[in-house]
Amino acid sequence: MDKKKLRFMALAGVLAAMVFVFTAFVQIPIPAPGLAGYVHLGDAFVYLAACLLPMPWGIAAAAIGAGMADILTGYAVWAPGTLLIKALMARCFTSKPYSLLCARNAAALAAAAVINVGGYYLYECAIVGSMTVPLVSIPKTAVQSVVNTAVFIAAALIFDRVGLKNKLNEGRDDDTI
Repeated sequence: MDKKKLRFMALAGVLAAMVFVFTAFVQIPIPAPGLAGYVHLGDAFVYLAACLLPMPWGIAAAAIGAGMADILTGYAVWAPGTLLIKALMARCFTSKPYSLLCARNAAALAAAAVINVGGYYLYECAIVGSMTVPLVSIPKTAVQSVVNTAVFIAAALIFDRVGLKNKLNEGRDDDTI
């Protein structure tokens, strides 16, 4: 196996584990009425994986990490939807420029939020067999997207400042992947 592919596989595994940990275990309570529950920070790592790794590695890290979080925390019914939704969210981003906060990735944050909110609404509609019952989940999912967007932007600013992508991409050639 070539060194670059091995490096991408290893980084995908690490990022999938980070998506899993920050989805399953890092939870911020939402005290607002009607939004009871929590927000996890896993989607920020979905975005980071998609920006740091070329396709399909970024998609795999995002979907596998989030899917494992659903399965291993007792929400396996959500795993099929999560696999598709997180893969589509990751697909919005690009890993090609040497910064995380490029114009494409800024636009991808909005697209990923729409896919997240719309995807989970439609998946919940299929699970419960109603188009109206899942409407109550939309605000919470939207808050989830906003919080993760803010966390991603903060992390991306820090990582861009220290040149993380330049360090990870030394010797990278996308045509060989």
